[in-house]
Amino acid sequence: MTAKTHHYHTRTEWTGNLGVGTAHYTAYSRDHIHRAPGKADIPGSADPAYRGDPARWNPEELLLVAASACHKLWYLHHCADHGITVLAYRDDAEAEMNEAAGRMTAIRLKPRVTISAASDPALALALHHDAHRDCYIANTLNCPVTIDAHIEQA
Repeated sequence: MTAKTHHYHTRTEWTGNLGVGTAHYTAYSRDHIHRAPGKADIPGSADPAYRGDPARWNPEELLLVAASACHKLWYLHHCADHGITVLAYRDDAEAEMNEAAGRMTAIRLKPRVTISAASDPALALALHHDAHRDCYIANTLNCPVTIDAHIEQA
């Protein structure tokens, strides 16, 4: 069977021309809007360390949230397939970026999962391995992605 290829299309539109374009480094805003057909816009900017707006999502945060969300989606899928009833899921994910290396050097996902009393906590914990193995985003990244999961029964 041939694997299906998925295609994604987005637009990033710079909205930070303050009247003189990029005439010099401090003459422009780093603000932009991420768009895709039929979806809500996402306001973006640079990390505040690079003159970005702290109220807007920066690319590093979007990368982190993509890894977190992908893991969660695969985890819920595997739990549903294995009879684990997830009642709540929260991930306080973290990432590190080393400026000298010019890249993310570590991503730590820290999912806190509440499962039903009838669900097996050992299996629920083990399924994080399967979710990590199957996560398209984690498989794309070239930095370590670690999972520090905690399971709680309701």
